Amino acid sequence: PAGIGQSELQVRAAADIGVTAYTGTPDFLKVLLDKADDLKLDLSRLTKAAVGGGALFPSLRQEYFDRGITCLQSYGTADLGNIAYETTAMDGMIVDEGVIVEIVIPGTGIPANVGEVGEVIVTTLNKDYPLIRFATGDMSAVQQGQSPCGRTNMRIKGWLGRADQTTKIKGMFVRPEQVADFVGANEDVIKARVVADRIGEKDKMTVMIETLNTDGSAYQSSINSVFKLKGDVIIYSPGALPKDGLVIEDKRSYQS
Repeated sequence: PAGIGQSELQVRAAADIGVTAYTGTPDFLKVLLDKADDLKLDLSRLTKAAVGGGALFPSLRQEYFDRGITCLQSYGTADLGNIAYETTAMDGMIVDEGVIVEIVIPGTGIPANVGEVGEVIVTTLNKDYPLIRFATGDMSAVQQGQSPCGRTNMRIKGWLGRADQTTKIKGMFVRPEQVADFVGANEDVIKARVVADRIGEKDKMTVMIETLNTDGSAYQSSINSVFKLKGDVIIYSPGALPKDGLVIEDKRSYQS
């Protein structure tokens, strides 16, 4: 068991012990593998990975496959636990037998058509913590047919983004209210917009700021404090940012 820090220590331990499997966030496995390459340590016995807590991008899965690692993902939330999981067929995600999943048109509760992207609504009849039609805010779609693995329960296409503008960057939620908090914490900032992108199989956060102050470095401390993440800063003159209602823009692709 380990967190997402001390990557060199973790890699050395994994190499010494001969670790064969990893479980954690999708991106941190790459951090460990790249660190092992830098240190010239052998992690070739690591051939299996079970990931969650963030999106497994197709290109990243392929990179793991090229290294001889079979990487499967699960999807869940803190309130509900596991919602769906992949099998070795890697053809959609099987809905967990302990929950009831619906895909609805966001904001309406009306079921979406099969194959149509909508919000994931989950019911769990756990007697200790029952939840009826709990709106996760996540987007997915029902996948038609039965899994080639033989399991017969409903399948969904996995996590396809957020119904609202909330997104995850490096495994951390970034919410519109945080953008508002950032603007409120900096008197000279007129408007801000967070952009999530994917560079070199790693999440990247950029904070676009409308201000008369041309020193972007002046906002790094505030960004770290509000978002709990590091991000690049791009300065725009007042009125230059798009007027499309977005305060968080996700440029990443979740499908191959």
